[in-house]
Amino acid sequence: MVGQNYIRLLENHPWFQIVDVAASPRSAGKTYSVAVGQNWLMPDPIPVSVSNLVIRDVRDFDSIPKNLNCVFSAMDLLEKEKTRNLEFDYAKAGFPLISNSSANRWTNDVPMIIPEINPDHIDVIPIQQSGRGLPPNGFVAVKPNCSIQSYLVGLHALEEAGFPVDQVQVTTLQALSGGGHATISSPEMVKNVIPYIKGEEKKTENEPLKILGHITNEGIKNTGRINISATCTRVPVIDGHMAVVYIRFKDKKTSIDRIKSIWRKYKGIPQIENLPTGPEKPIIYIEEENRPQPKLDRDLENGMAVTIGRLTQDKIFDFRFVALSHNTVRGAAGGAILMAELLVKKGYIHA
Repeated sequence: MVGQNYIRLLENHPWFQIVDVAASPRSAGKTYSVAVGQNWLMPDPIPVSVSNLVIRDVRDFDSIPKNLNCVFSAMDLLEKEKTRNLEFDYAKAGFPLISNSSANRWTNDVPMIIPEINPDHIDVIPIQQSGRGLPPNGFVAVKPNCSIQSYLVGLHALEEAGFPVDQVQVTTLQALSGGGHATISSPEMVKNVIPYIKGEEKKTENEPLKILGHITNEGIKNTGRINISATCTRVPVIDGHMAVVYIRFKDKKTSIDRIKSIWRKYKGIPQIENLPTGPEKPIIYIEEENRPQPKLDRDLENGMAVTIGRLTQDKIFDFRFVALSHNTVRGAAGGAILMAELLVKKGYIHA
């Protein structure tokens, strides 16, 4: 699902052009359209520019095109260690590799970036290159888990405005596409909700701590200023992760109207630098009490906006709200492309 979204979103991109596709040995040597077959799940047909590209074995470095400048990876091998090693094999070969895998998210010299929140973390790349003996252009950078996209930007906006959040309770309602084609077609998901997704709660609770952390001489040190408790569920929706979020501020509180104003005015580097994939409005607040909804709101700003609604005071915490993001766009391929645009702007990816 993520790989197909890369193909779709990179079509007609002003900065990037797909010149190579790679996969496992069982797909190597086939054209992309033949390898995908009936499993193409995007709304538009496979782009003509990609359909006839011959798939390279992902471990075949000798066949990499000479004009390749950057690698986007939706690859997850059965063993995380093998994924980690293969990602760094590309870095050692001199390629910037932008990964959606969780394999290197906890590698302390690998930046895990949401461009609006922690663009400064790209400055850990020279530490990564120096410590690992990588060539000047080679490095690994990663996207965080899709489950945190819907609420973390909203929390960061409040912190940037001077209202740090101390405690967060979040319940995610995660779409089927987050589990790939097998989950979409699984009979157990018909008219059903699964109140557990392996590994998701740990990622949802811990990955924000790295994103909100700071760079040291050894790499990125996690923040200790926020506590997050998460329950992650799978719901019978194709696309769009929702989150029901409860927050308690650290010291000073603010009003509902002020929070809405902060969210509506929020901008980050993608908006300031006018990056191609960056949404004009990274946070959209909707007043209707029955919004946001995946069907109506996941595609706002080309699927790159976070949509928030139902902000209200809470009896136990300070406030609660409901948030939504497109999990395979903002939460995966689109967010990774936006990160790559940031890396181009900052001079870490050269064309």
